[in-house]
Amino acid sequence: MSENENKIILKAEHVKKSFGGVHALKDASLELRRGEVHGLVGENGAGKSTLMKILLGIHKRDAGTIVYKGEPLSFKSPKEALSAGIVMVHQEINMIMEMSIAENLFFGREEMFMNGPKINIKKRVQKAQEVFKELKINIDATKKAKDLSIAELQLVEIARAASYGAEIIIMDEPTSALADAEVKELYRIIDDLISQDKAVVFISHKLDEILRVCHRVTVLRDGEFIETRESKDVTKDMLISSICGRENVSLYTRESYNPGEVVLSVKDFTSNNVFEKVNFEVRAGEVLGFAGLMGAGRTEIARALFGIDKHDSGEVFISGKKVHIRSPKDAVRNSLGMVTEDRLRSGCIYTMSIIQNATLAVFPNICNKLGIFKVKNENSIFKKIVNMSNIKFGQDSDKIGSLSGGNQQKVIIGRWLSTEPKILILDEPTRGIDVGAKSEIYKLIDELAQKGIAVIMISSEMPELFALCDRIVVVRNGMISGVLNTKETNSEEIMHYCFGTNAS
Repeated sequence: MSENENKIILKAEHVKKSFGGVHALKDASLELRRGEVHGLVGENGAGKSTLMKILLGIHKRDAGTIVYKGEPLSFKSPKEALSAGIVMVHQEINMIMEMSIAENLFFGREEMFMNGPKINIKKRVQKAQEVFKELKINIDATKKAKDLSIAELQLVEIARAASYGAEIIIMDEPTSALADAEVKELYRIIDDLISQDKAVVFISHKLDEILRVCHRVTVLRDGEFIETRESKDVTKDMLISSICGRENVSLYTRESYNPGEVVLSVKDFTSNNVFEKVNFEVRAGEVLGFAGLMGAGRTEIARALFGIDKHDSGEVFISGKKVHIRSPKDAVRNSLGMVTEDRLRSGCIYTMSIIQNATLAVFPNICNKLGIFKVKNENSIFKKIVNMSNIKFGQDSDKIGSLSGGNQQKVIIGRWLSTEPKILILDEPTRGIDVGAKSEIYKLIDELAQKGIAVIMISSEMPELFALCDRIVVVRNGMISGVLNTKETNSEEIMHYCFGTNAS
């Protein structure tokens, strides 16, 4: 037996799974080795999530074999998988926000800290801090989850998985909410895990990251296994071709930029202890990027500009007219739209249908003068949104959660386009979206700019900023440290401005 064969901890072959006649997995295979980071890639709907849910005992496979540590695997529940050493860190944060970090970390394992009929809270906090210390994570376990950033919560999720002593840790888009500094911290944690002979499954749509982090990468397409390759033998273009099933797939090519008049001008915009004296302007037909490390203040500026959060001073002018925006309603009235960074918590309403989510921002237009809801109006507006955003769906009455992440994002973008905005703010618009959907959203953003809409795009992905944006605003510690023309700068210069090490 070769060294690699000896290291195999899990082997899935020819796995099939159908849901009501829809083949989620037609012929999927995956081999994991101890001490490796294994990339799993494919477009949304390729079968990645379904395969992982079978490994976790959430779904039962219809056919195929899975061998884990030399024994056939067939978990009946996630609890069985967890007990056997397989755990998943999900892309979306799964915590009770009003609970402390220590409570969340050991939720469901309270018996570990029972002192008679009561929980020894001090012992639980100490144990949580020990977990963080072992992973070299600097987080206060007594804080409530709601007081942590998304990046910090993501690290807590990883720490929770590690605290189970798992042998296989599945990470679903683990860097989607992290900026460069946090990403490096995650990579360090992953290195620690594989040095302990753990196997890490790394699911990501960031192909540069896959090639940088993973030892091997497996491609699934339309529920079928396509190939497993050593990362060192694969290029990004080769991966894209394998994922999409067609040659020469270009993620995006931006059309020429023809700026119009200044549509938005922000002067000395300040929110005490959050951001200070922010000044910038955006022209019609321009895509203005916002770069910065996590916590720099990019999202906070956007949220205050849209009226979600308050600001303390400063002026905002739209088409030369001073406006006062104290709520999202004020923002919409003044021709602003905003796609927030977190689809789950602030973008989609998962109890509502696709059509209801899409038309939410123009609900008054659906009703007649007497305030009576008109289905005909709703259908007419939704049809326009679908055409503008190229949304792919089954029935408009289906819950929005039935859509892929990319189509959910198109619904949200379409929602704001229905308000006919002059300015559209996009906060991490392609977070957790597959290659194909990402390309479609890039094209949509370009089309919006060509129509004269001023677009503000916040992104943690440097290649995305350079591909789409005409200028890039760099935010550092709540202040603008630089505004750079994309064609006259590079990622290294941007990072210098992010870290405050620029020469100027």
